[in-house]
Amino acid sequence: MQLNAAWRASISQRLAAWPVQAIAEAGRPRAAVALALVQAGHGAGLSGFGQQAAWSEAPALLLTRRPAHMRRHAGQWALPGGRIDEGETPEQAVLRELQEELGLAFGPGEVLGRLDDYPTRSGFVITPLVVWAGAAREIHPAPEEVASVHRIPLTEFLRADAPMLDAPHEAGGPPVLRMPLADNWVAAPTAAMIYQFREVLLLGNDTRVAHFDQPRFTWR
Repeated sequence: MQLNAAWRASISQRLAAWPVQAIAEAGRPRAAVALALVQAGHGAGLSGFGQQAAWSEAPALLLTRRPAHMRRHAGQWALPGGRIDEGETPEQAVLRELQEELGLAFGPGEVLGRLDDYPTRSGFVITPLVVWAGAAREIHPAPEEVASVHRIPLTEFLRADAPMLDAPHEAGGPPVLRMPLADNWVAAPTAAMIYQFREVLLLGNDTRVAHFDQPRFTWR
């Protein structure tokens, strides 16, 4: 994989052909998040990953860590994004959130497409959008929303031990999904959207994820 025009075209074609499963349930708050494709740069900035002396143009995905002081989902791994305001499309919301959270300004042409909506235990419906973020050399996280930003190489999501499926919360229920990350892990809903990204766009599989459950600590 290379973050170049040919790979962008391939990703765009796959997204255009993907039969998105949308959730049109009225009354539930909506959110949009970015699966932002960036250059790996100088590395992920996490233990378990080596740092690059020279800037790497290999593809990576932007992940953030939420601050410990936040009222909801404090300290959790997250994709950039947030609530969709009234009158906004998911595409408009995710571009606004990328600018507000990370200081990254992109036009609508950098939104390559959508994956499936994911219903969360906290009551939201999240729409994931794939965004071509390119080099993104200057990232300026808003401290009230983002504790840290990490460029995770896409190869990390192709590990043989992914995904991690835990026992259901209720008898007969769906398994709980996590994705390994270096010597740590990411919980659904973020993990579910990363897993579908891996399956559909990196491996070419027709994989749905909305049925996977979340660890209890993410329900709040």
